[in-house]
Amino acid sequence: MQILDSSFAALSDPTRRAILARLALGEATVLELAKPFQMTQPAISRHLKVLETAGLIEQRVDGTRRPRRLAKPALDNIDQYLNTLRRALEANYDRLDNILAEINAPKGDPK
Repeated sequence: MQILDSSFAALSDPTRRAILARLALGEATVLELAKPFQMTQPAISRHLKVLETAGLIEQRVDGTRRPRRLAKPALDNIDQYLNTLRRALEANYDRLDNILAEINAPKGDPK
């Protein structure tokens, strides 16, 4: 659960979510990630550090470039957790549908 805690804490910030959305399109450098934001490069780097610590992104070394990209293991953990919740929610709705069907079922003829 610690991994999920740090992942969801990292996702609580809209800037970090926007960075992840950008990285979903492909890897990018700090300068490329900072471009759409009105904040300094060090501020973006702090956001990247939080995402890296949470395991949501990883850095690749390409000469002098250090592009970031999404990290599959952490995203798979989140997906697995959400699928568990989704299945539980579907089971709850199925039970509710059954109860409502019983309530709305035609009653036997009163004789």
